[in-house]
Amino acid sequence: MRIIFLFVIAFSVLGCSTTLTSPTPQYLTVLHTNDNHGRFWHNEKGEYGMAARKTLIDSLRNKAIAQGHAVLLLSGGDINTGIPESDLQYAEPDFKGMSLIGYDAMALGNHEFDNPMSVLKKQQQWANFPFLSANIFEKSTGKNVFDSYKVFNKNGLSIAVIGLTTTDTAKIGNPEYIRQLEFKDPIEITAQLAQKIKAQYNPDITIALTHMGHYVDASHAINAPGDVTLARSLPTNTLDMIIGGHSQEPVCMAAKNVNDDNFKPGLACTPDQQNGTWIMQAHEWGKYVGKAEFKLENGQLTLLNYKLLPVNLYVDKQHADGTTSSVLANEYITPNPQLNAFLAEYQEKGAKQIEGKIGYVNARLEGDRNKVRYQQTNLARVIIQAQMNSTDADFGIMSGGGVRDSIAAGEVSYKDILKAQPFQNRVAYIDIAGEDLWQYLEVVTRFPPDSGAYMQYHKLSFEHKNNTLVKVLINGQALDKSKTYRMSINNFNASGGDGYPALTTAKGFVVTDETDSNALKRFFAEHSPIDAAQFAPK
Repeated sequence: MRIIFLFVIAFSVLGCSTTLTSPTPQYLTVLHTNDNHGRFWHNEKGEYGMAARKTLIDSLRNKAIAQGHAVLLLSGGDINTGIPESDLQYAEPDFKGMSLIGYDAMALGNHEFDNPMSVLKKQQQWANFPFLSANIFEKSTGKNVFDSYKVFNKNGLSIAVIGLTTTDTAKIGNPEYIRQLEFKDPIEITAQLAQKIKAQYNPDITIALTHMGHYVDASHAINAPGDVTLARSLPTNTLDMIIGGHSQEPVCMAAKNVNDDNFKPGLACTPDQQNGTWIMQAHEWGKYVGKAEFKLENGQLTLLNYKLLPVNLYVDKQHADGTTSSVLANEYITPNPQLNAFLAEYQEKGAKQIEGKIGYVNARLEGDRNKVRYQQTNLARVIIQAQMNSTDADFGIMSGGGVRDSIAAGEVSYKDILKAQPFQNRVAYIDIAGEDLWQYLEVVTRFPPDSGAYMQYHKLSFEHKNNTLVKVLINGQALDKSKTYRMSINNFNASGGDGYPALTTAKGFVVTDETDSNALKRFFAEHSPIDAAQFAPK
């Protein structure tokens, strides 16, 4: 039954395009990636990397053009933050690499605001393609900060691309860098803008290029509404497709509103479809290049073929003798030599800044996204302990979204530290009265799992009853509302990041000059070998 379903969905006809065209068929190939997060260079196994991505994209583009297709290459954003060699160079190799690959446009992601606006402006200069977002406005003037859309004319096709950014950026972006910006409802903005574009350009195809996230059956929980909600909320025929990012997943469906949990590199992938709109996302880091082939005939847009093409990804292969080996999912893609040489200089420069071992840990410190946003982890407690040591605090907290990677057992390098703590937030603390602390904890202890706001804590415990905070222990002792306590926190959360109550104007609040990564580095240097069991959540 599943095979029949995939066949029907993959080749069904969309009634989404409203422009009357000639009976002669026209063709479009859309190539897409998203959530690069500093992965301009391949990993230790040789997986992904922009040079191999360019080889693949050049081949796909040339074949499509030879077949008479118009071709668009789009990115769902979040180019910044994730790998120290990129972060220390403000993603210069990533944006310049994308320019050399030939991207046509990019949606602005929330991590494009991890640095001051001056850095983002410099990144725009490094790129030869537009940064799009229709729903980001300057509070003081009410004007768009970035280009809202771009209309491409490719091989006789007029294609409108509208950029959109998650409204969650207002709470998960660094408040120090975005307080002057307003992130408006993308549904309302798109409905108005699509009408304007149709009246002015009457495009053959309209695409929303988004960084909003794909949430199956619109189940976005604490997150801002994503691509499914957008497609369902707009009038039918508003959008032909949504090319997305942010949730960092391969959008592959097993059935209507049912995710294909069995998808692996090299397998077939059926994109989501909602209200006549195709929704596509290519996981993360350039692991895949999405390729969608469309035919436009008599005003009808048909998806002919869709693939997520892995970029030198390995999969486990089971052998008859019961053993497992790691093999390439597809044929090896040779990295483009010119781009590889160009990026190698940046890789070498970045590596020199982070070389050398600084400590040792006897077991894995857990910081994976699917753990640190759902449950307490030992790495979060090590990070908080480092910040407590820097501030002489009684206890500490941070949002789980601030932990970005795990640290493996064994020797620990500065690169390991920066992968776990890439944001360069400053360590802060507040001396807070017990009565005020109780009220603060009433808020932050309620942040649910499956969100970046989910609170990680150390030397603190608490209980809820009937959704009410009823018990708080600090260092094993009941909170005394008449006492004053010192709490460590980073300046991101203290400024209101991830929706935490702002503390920056409160009496007793202090921001230190030390970054979170430097505090963690010093902790490893001073306390190694570190026993991971001492930080195991209880």
